[in-house]
Amino acid sequence: WLRQLHSYGLLRGSFRPEAEIAVLRSYLRQRERLVEYAAAHIQHMQKALMEMNLQLHHVVSDITGATGMRIIRAIVAGERDPEVLASYRDVRCQSSVETIRAALIGNDRDEHIFALAQSLDLYDAYQAKIAECDGKLEASVEALTIRTTNPAPLPKPRFRQRPVGAPAFDVRAALYGVLGVDLTQIHGIGPSLALKLVAECGTDLRAWPSSKHFTSWLCLAPGNKISGGKLLSSRTRRSSSRAAALLRLAAITLGRSDTALGAFYRRLSSRIGKQKAVTATARKIAVLFYNTLRFGMTYRDPGAAAYDERHRTRVLANLQRRARALGYELAPASDATSVS
Repeated sequence: WLRQLHSYGLLRGSFRPEAEIAVLRSYLRQRERLVEYAAAHIQHMQKALMEMNLQLHHVVSDITGATGMRIIRAIVAGERDPEVLASYRDVRCQSSVETIRAALIGNDRDEHIFALAQSLDLYDAYQAKIAECDGKLEASVEALTIRTTNPAPLPKPRFRQRPVGAPAFDVRAALYGVLGVDLTQIHGIGPSLALKLVAECGTDLRAWPSSKHFTSWLCLAPGNKISGGKLLSSRTRRSSSRAAALLRLAAITLGRSDTALGAFYRRLSSRIGKQKAVTATARKIAVLFYNTLRFGMTYRDPGAAAYDERHRTRVLANLQRRARALGYELAPASDATSVS
């Protein structure tokens, strides 16, 4: 029945990515599952440490960082002296040696050491599998169809170091070689997020005639319900789209940034609430992603101050127009005080 309706042109075809994008997406989703499995064993290691009264998570920001992993591996190897364990502190660690030593005074019961050792082994096993998956991801990105022949030089990166949990290869340079545009110039989109969006949406966005169609497919545009010429509801539709979830996360990260998108988010958040502001900001990021990938647009952020000034100018122009319609004329507060 569905096939018959589609043959009559009554149904529109759903989006199906190209074969090379489907391969990339499969590897990326497999990597996400491996990261989730590894995260569970990080929690198991932290639980074992807490049961030994070793408050390592209070003195390091991440127990899987350089300092944390050195100390955990030393404990599993048989080291129990807090002084020696604290000496494994990395120079970049914020806590002092004395603070770390005080947090590592506990008990060394065999059952907890055994649980810690097993969780560490499983964590290392998943890290090895993630590394294998990164190799497949790099090969899949290199196999993508190149969309540009003479790309411009790669712009300067906005990120000085590789984010935690990112693939082992240079994702930004690899995607730039395929797309010819740098998606990470859009605030809120990092190398890992850019790779995930490309894996979900593809490199060719001609399946959507315009950015409005694209944001509607993501369920980030208002879902207007109209009956008898009357708007009943304009709430966005619910969606299980991974791309939409990624864009919402990107919007949340912009809340405190000194960017135009951050100023837009804060203005809407104070007026209509954070949930709707996240959706509206995610839609803006989706439009920038579409225009950059489809038309090669280069995004340049004007800054939060420029956005606020432009919004203020627009509000003043609207007030002046309404005042003239009512037969009045607006004047600055200082001029009005001098006239009175």
